[in-house]
Amino acid sequence: MTNKIAIGLGLSILGLIALDHFLADGFNTLFLLRKLADLIEWLAFWR
Repeated sequence: MTNKIAIGLGLSILGLIALDHFLADGFNTLFLLRKLADLIEWLAFWR
């Protein structure tokens, strides 16, 4: 991965999080973070 691609992906992710914050008060980001926490817990169980 080149620096340009990494910067582009980072800016895209930050932009989408900001867009979610302004349009939906961050509910979608919170939902995804909760699902990520569940996934990590599930993976830790199977370890």
